[in-house]
Amino acid sequence: MTQPAAATGDRAPIRVVLAKLGLDGHDRGLKVVARMLRDAGMEVIYLGLRQTTDTVIAAVEQEDADVIGLSMHNAGHLALATRILQALDDEGLDVPVIIGGIVPEEDVDALVAMGISAVLHPGASAVEVAEAVRGSLGDRSVRD
Repeated sequence: MTQPAAATGDRAPIRVVLAKLGLDGHDRGLKVVARMLRDAGMEVIYLGLRQTTDTVIAAVEQEDADVIGLSMHNAGHLALATRILQALDDEGLDVPVIIGGIVPEEDVDALVAMGISAVLHPGASAVEVAEAVRGSLGDRSVRD
């Protein structure tokens, strides 16, 4: 019988919800990121394509997620980031959001200013992806 992490003294893995918001149908990169995070010892909840803000927030609540990772390839990153951050605030959730994908460099500062924890571009290494997730949690990087 497997004991809960708290009983064994081990820490539970970081739980990351990954999703594509909107109608964008390109998910190969997100699937690669899911594998990178699993290989880094994180638990991944992959929601897949064509998610809404409501489905992402529901998954975060249901899965007790630590971080949200959103893949963007449809030029909707500013509007969608605003929506997801507002929805988190409306639900009283303090969960960092990382955006990856095709994001023009001139939009990165705006995303960070609105509250996005990190922006990853195509070609980010497994180490960079895992560090972005851990870094987004700060002192909360190890779950109890």
